[in-house]
Amino acid sequence: SRGSIRRTTYVFQIATCVLFQNPIQNFAIAPNNLEDAPEACLDFLREVPTTWDETRYIDGLPGEHVALARRSGDTWYIAAINATEQTKEYKVSEMMPELKGRDVRIYEGGNSPVIREVEAKKLGKATVSVPQNDGVVIVFKAE
Repeated sequence: SRGSIRRTTYVFQIATCVLFQNPIQNFAIAPNNLEDAPEACLDFLREVPTTWDETRYIDGLPGEHVALARRSGDTWYIAAINATEQTKEYKVSEMMPELKGRDVRIYEGGNSPVIREVEAKKLGKATVSVPQNDGVVIVFKAE
């Protein structure tokens, strides 16, 4: 029998750099995609840690979706991916208590990654959507 190929996005792949522990951060490449990969993703790979000081479960079901937070030093990375047919919606400020009063950087947009900067005073209304086979990453400093 033939297996199915599940296609994921660039943002899904950078989210896995947070979700999966790996001493070398990378995402799936083909001979040409180091040139094709969005600069935002390559910059993320250059800065994301390979070891973590703390890990927290936020949400998830095996084989369906997951959201985890990991801390390295004073920086938190929240990553979520979704393998269900239903888009997952998260209210950012409710994902973890440490977000209160913090500015955040959000990586979203699938294969056309967008980095959205959200100021602490606007965080209460900020939401993220994670469509099927996509992901999101939220980065913030805990002080």
